[in-house]
Amino acid sequence: MAETQQNGIHIRPFRSEDRQAWEPLWQGYLTFYKTSLTPEVTETTWQRLLDQAEPMHGLAAVLDGRVVGIVHYLYHRSTWTVGNYCYLQDLFTSEEARGRGVGRALIEAVYEKAQADGASRVYWLTHETNTSAQALYEKVAARSGFIQYRKVF
Repeated sequence: MAETQQNGIHIRPFRSEDRQAWEPLWQGYLTFYKTSLTPEVTETTWQRLLDQAEPMHGLAAVLDGRVVGIVHYLYHRSTWTVGNYCYLQDLFTSEEARGRGVGRALIEAVYEKAQADGASRVYWLTHETNTSAQALYEKVAARSGFIQYRKVF
């Protein structure tokens, strides 16, 4: 993906040297959703985000020289389209970057990348109580009306 810049927010793919900036944002995201993961899962996730052979990707939002936001997304097949779907899995911005357009810039960067890669849609989930994120999501996408069910193993 070409790097983009809007409103002083620089969006670019992760680099190996971003690990120290990425991990506190990743942990902040997990804390927000009241969950934790083992160090092995965190390490595997980071390695996948850097591996060009993986269908999992990540972007950093840089503001004033600091990584202040992250997004992870992945591609998968669908029985409903020829092109892949793009699942925007994780989106998080630092507290001090909120309200400055960082989340929107990250979402729009995923849209740009997914479209360039031939995906037929970008979609994501959020918790029903995450009303501040929903205020943004209502401006940049349409609510699908579907309800998620799952069984964890």
